Amino acid sequence: MTASAPDRAPSASFDRAVLVFNPGKPGMAARINELQRELSAGVPDLQIDLLPTDFAGHARDLARSAAATGRPLIVSVSGDGGYNEVVNGVMDVPGSRAVCTVLAAGNANDHHRSMPAKPLPEAVREGRVRHIDLLRITFGEEQPAQVHYAHSYIGFGLTPLMAIGIESGGKGKFLELLSVARTLSHLRPFELVRADGATARFDSLILANISRMAKYGTVSESGGPDDGRFEVVTLPHSGRWKMALMTLRAVTLGLGNQPSVSSYAFTTRDAVPCQIDGEVRHLPAATHVRVESAKGALAVI
Repeated sequence: MTASAPDRAPSASFDRAVLVFNPGKPGMAARINELQRELSAGVPDLQIDLLPTDFAGHARDLARSAAATGRPLIVSVSGDGGYNEVVNGVMDVPGSRAVCTVLAAGNANDHHRSMPAKPLPEAVREGRVRHIDLLRITFGEEQPAQVHYAHSYIGFGLTPLMAIGIESGGKGKFLELLSVARTLSHLRPFELVRADGATARFDSLILANISRMAKYGTVSESGGPDDGRFEVVTLPHSGRWKMALMTLRAVTLGLGNQPSVSSYAFTTRDAVPCQIDGEVRHLPAATHVRVESAKGALAVI
């Protein structure tokens, strides 16, 4: 996908770089030390703050606090799930002047793969900030509603089950393939009631702000992360062979152009797993879900 033109002139500056990371991840200490050296050499006047996380969800708290003051560049040294926490922390602060970026340190790193990348010191020196869309997902119709943001995708059915299977089955290409095969054999379809009252039965539903997902393949050849729309990739319930062929096509040729929308709403008829940027949660039956494109919501480099 193509990125937007810069929204801010190269004179834009940050008052500090805030590195958010999980210190318990293997190799993270060396990665952070190297990153500090690179930033100090490339941008010697830049203040660098280190914010290690202590527990799941802590990155959101740390990002929220950092985003509340000044003009920070918040760097998530993580995978998609860690970056999701950082993004939601920034979105918790209305009017924040924070700018985000992610340095891949996870398993899938879908967002990092889908965005243009430069060495961080070079990007900081240039100071070119652009705005990308987020997916805003609202659960329930009561007030206050539960609102969450996704930087890359939201998946129902197949994608979260694949993530659960891979996590329990182990990392590595061979183990991951075995896990995916087991997932396909145990997949159960789910039903959604759309806003028009029609019922649809799916094996998989993906709402994507990016073109490629590491555990699924190329899901779309159209759209961009800044066009105010997202792609809807559906797999109606069918036989196992058809589902396997679609998955094979996604990881080899890609699925081609997909329909895009600015909002998508439904109510779950069954309990269904949901994956938001790599993190899995389970939705009970009769949950109202609305996904909207939050155009230009996140400032990034």
